[in-house]
Amino acid sequence: MTLATVVEATRSVRRRRILIIVENLPVPFDRRVWAEAQSLHRAGHEVSVICPRGPFAETPFESIDGIDVYRHPLPIEAKGKLGYLAEYSSALWWEFAYSLKVFWGRGFDVIHACNPPDLIFLVGAFYKYLFGKKFVFDHHDLNPELFEAKFGHRGLMWKALVFLERLTFGLADISIATNRSYANVAVQRGKMEPDRVFVVRSGPNLARVRELAPDNTWRNGRPHLVAYVGVIGEQEGIDLLLEAVRHITSACQRTDIQFVIMGAGPSLEQLKETCVRMRLSEFVTFTGRVDDTTLFKVLSTADVCVNPDRPNAMNDMSTMNKIMEYMALGKPIVQFDLVEGRVSAQSASLYARNPDTADFGDKILELIDDPDRRREMGMYGRKRVRDELSWEHEEPKLIAAYDALFK
Repeated sequence: MTLATVVEATRSVRRRRILIIVENLPVPFDRRVWAEAQSLHRAGHEVSVICPRGPFAETPFESIDGIDVYRHPLPIEAKGKLGYLAEYSSALWWEFAYSLKVFWGRGFDVIHACNPPDLIFLVGAFYKYLFGKKFVFDHHDLNPELFEAKFGHRGLMWKALVFLERLTFGLADISIATNRSYANVAVQRGKMEPDRVFVVRSGPNLARVRELAPDNTWRNGRPHLVAYVGVIGEQEGIDLLLEAVRHITSACQRTDIQFVIMGAGPSLEQLKETCVRMRLSEFVTFTGRVDDTTLFKVLSTADVCVNPDRPNAMNDMSTMNKIMEYMALGKPIVQFDLVEGRVSAQSASLYARNPDTADFGDKILELIDDPDRRREMGMYGRKRVRDELSWEHEEPKLIAAYDALFK
């Protein structure tokens, strides 16, 4: 069935009103959420989004391409357990307040909740039990595993997160998983019926991901460029990447590679200081959050792209958007050997031993010194995205999940 057929069939049924709630990133910068919102809007539904404010997305309300976007204040950025509790409590309050505004305005038939955290079900429960609204859980992160990755232990808080996750699955009319590993969690830990769990991967939107003319100023006068894009947090392993850079520049005595790290997050300032202490500042550029033009300019210039996600249960089972975007732009990748990372990239990536930063650095040099292999891996990744993994292939699955929701 073609995408046009799916959209046309969906338009023949009653127009639905969908409220998406996401806390992780502002829209449209949360690429998965924005792709979902656009797909549902193209399918004929009315879509509203509640999300936090952030850099380049500070307007409290705007309508973008027919999608109403409400952005709430998020006055703190979490650090530590108490910080997360305060952030999530504040966000939950604003999400509920803004949901009332949408409810009494445009209205909605469905709350589509995107974690983290697994607290948005509280908003969904209010509308489901009092007004009969549907609740969709869009499972983006494994919060118990995320907690363990951040704090290095389980304990009472971990058990509480498992409990909240179970309540979220229990309320959900359907669950949307980003990959097969997450779908298994929904069935095994969430006790959902398999026919109510739908896998919709986070494929890149090829209308957005575009190759641009290289800008060699990012190379800082060096022949080669290695790039990273993503959140700058504990579990993203940027500290491991810096160790790999030190191996390359000190142990291997290579000074011909510039590294550009794009993104923002709670660990950014700390990692900048670490970079200075490691005497790597001349080789590493931290950009903070960047606009799409800068992002794709840097990635188009890069010879190799990296994903240093720290090997742990969370990252082992998660599909990373950055991998898909690297592949869409035809870039060879180096990452640690994680299950879903290998499922996504296959032969488009080299896989370092976990968590061997010297081997990670050696894998980067292996590609830097072999342009023919870089080209072959890049071509393989680009073809895999276009033929199998782009959002064009995932959109019909999202629409099919919504068809099942209203059967």
